[in-house]
Amino acid sequence: MTSPVSPTSLAPTARQVWTRGRGILLALLVLLAAGIALAALRSGEQYGRLDPRSTDRFGSRAAAELLRDQGVSVTVRTTLREATDEVGPDTTLLVTNPDLLTPTQQHTLRARTAPADGRTVLLGAGPASLDTLAPGVRAHTPAPVSAHIPRCSLPAALRAGSVDIGGARYATERSDADSCYPSDGAPTLVRIPEAPTGSADTPDTATASGDTVLLGSADILYNDRLDRQGNASLALQLLGSRPHLVWYLPSLSDDSASGAEDTSGSTFLELIPSGWLWGTFQLFLAALLAAVWRARRLGPLVTERLPVAIRASESTEGRAGLYRKANARDHAASALRTATRDRLAPLLGVPPTEAHSADSLTPAVSARLPDTDHDPAALLFGPAPTGDAALIRLADQLDALEREVRTS
Repeated sequence: MTSPVSPTSLAPTARQVWTRGRGILLALLVLLAAGIALAALRSGEQYGRLDPRSTDRFGSRAAAELLRDQGVSVTVRTTLREATDEVGPDTTLLVTNPDLLTPTQQHTLRARTAPADGRTVLLGAGPASLDTLAPGVRAHTPAPVSAHIPRCSLPAALRAGSVDIGGARYATERSDADSCYPSDGAPTLVRIPEAPTGSADTPDTATASGDTVLLGSADILYNDRLDRQGNASLALQLLGSRPHLVWYLPSLSDDSASGAEDTSGSTFLELIPSGWLWGTFQLFLAALLAAVWRARRLGPLVTERLPVAIRASESTEGRAGLYRKANARDHAASALRTATRDRLAPLLGVPPTEAHSADSLTPAVSARLPDTDHDPAALLFGPAPTGDAALIRLADQLDALEREVRTS
C-alpha cells in the first residue's frame, strides 16, 4: 500500500510570500496614509460652485446673505425630494444645474412645480432639460458672458438695467413670454408664466399662477460678480419675489438620480450603473491581453553547445542545489526514477517507448529478479519522498536495483 502523495514542494513559503509582496503592501500603506492625510486636511467645510454657503469667487453666499437681509428665508437642498416637498405659491425654487437631472427627475420636478403656483428659476438649462422643464422653449448655441441691456418690458430687468449675462440663448414662440438681454438676436433671460388657475365656471376669479425663469448663465449670482452692473438687483428681484427660496443643488449622489427609490422589480445587473460594467469589461480585456503577452513564445527551444566544458558532477551538484533550495523533492525523485527507467529498459528488453510504463517495465524487472528484496513498482513508480532522508534512501535503493539487474 503506497502512502498518499505529499503536497507539491514548489509552493512558496510564508517568508517567500512576504518577500515578494512587501513592496506592494508598502505602496498600499503609503497611498492609504496619503488619503487619510488629504481627508484630514480637507475635513473643513468645502462647498462647490453656486453654493450659497461658499465664500469663494464662484460661490453665492453674498447673494444668499442679501436675500436674508431682505427677509427671504434661504434653504439649501441637495435631493429632489427635499426640494420639491417645499414648493408652493410663496416659494421660489432655484435649480442650479437642471441638465444634471435625469429624465425621470425632470418629469418629477415639472409635475411638482407646475401646479404649485410658485416660481422656478433654471440656471443654464440646455437641450437636455428644456423639453421637459420649459416646454415650447428651444436652445441656441451659447454666447460668451458680457454686459447686456434688457431690451424687454420685464419690470425686474428694467429696474436692474445692464447685467453680466450670456451662456445659453433661447427661442420661444409663446406670446406671453418675456424675452430679455438678447445676444446676437436671441434672449439669454426668458420668463414663461404658467397657465392661470381658477374655476372654469367663474373665469373672472382666475388668478395668475407661477412662472419659470430661464437664465442663460449664473454669473449674476457669483460672489465676485454680484457688485458689478445691475447683477445684485436682478438676482434679488428674481430670487426674492417670494418669502421663501429653496436653493436646489442637484447631485449625482441623490437616490432619485439612479432610480434607487423604485428598484423592487429590477435585477442585480440592472442596478449596476453602465459605467461599472464597461469598466469591468475593460479590466477583463486588459487581463486577457496581459495573459496572452506573458504566455506567448518567441519560438521553439533551440539546443546550443555550452561555450565551456562543465563537469557532470558540477552540473549534478548545481541542479541538486536548486532542487534543495526549492524543496523540490518530488522533482528530484522524478528525475532519479526517470533516469533509472531509461537505463533499465534496454537491459530488460523493454522498448524505449514503454520504458516509463509501469505495466511493461515492472513485470520485466520482477521476471529478471524474482527473489529481490526491493519492490520494483514502489521504487520506479511510487510516491514522492516526504523528507530528505527518504530521498537519499530512494537514490540508494534505485542504485541497488540497477546493480542487481546488471549483474543478474
